[in-house]
Amino acid sequence: MQEMTEFSRPIDLRAIPRHVVELSASATERSALARRFDIVSIGSLTATATIEERASGVEVTGRIEAALVQACAISGEDFPVRIASDYRLRFLPEAEYEAALADAGEEVELSSDDLDTIAYSGSTIDLGEAIAQTLALEIDPYAEGPGADAARAEYGLSTPEASGPFAALQALKGKQG
Repeated sequence: MQEMTEFSRPIDLRAIPRHVVELSASATERSALARRFDIVSIGSLTATATIEERASGVEVTGRIEAALVQACAISGEDFPVRIASDYRLRFLPEAEYEAALADAGEEVELSSDDLDTIAYSGSTIDLGEAIAQTLALEIDPYAEGPGADAARAEYGLSTPEASGPFAALQALKGKQG
């Protein structure tokens, strides 16, 4: 039995929908996801999904769209963020997933064609949880809002370019010139 998540949308693989599945998170679900992802709020979260059974597992393709509010990593001020991203996922039964991990060894080289792979047990996948995880990967944990430069100046913080690995070399070059 799978545990319930903030945005659970179980899909029975014995009766895969032959149409595009549309998902939309309720206000309660969005609030719970915002707490989970440590962001201010999620105003909307929708996704579309096409589910197809393939020899390599169950493949899900679609698009995720979200409107959220994050705190700026520099100033701490809230600012709006829009996310719109296509995604591709593969669901594998747990035994196949574990075997694939064992075959891959310690290091796995991924190409842009590789799909995010999610293990499942039984005959049900949780498409909502997969969408939630996809959203989490799209959220920039160090997002900078419109007031970031002003906050840097006010608090005497340097920009990433001014404090990066080549900044010291640039300073030395300037002294020699």
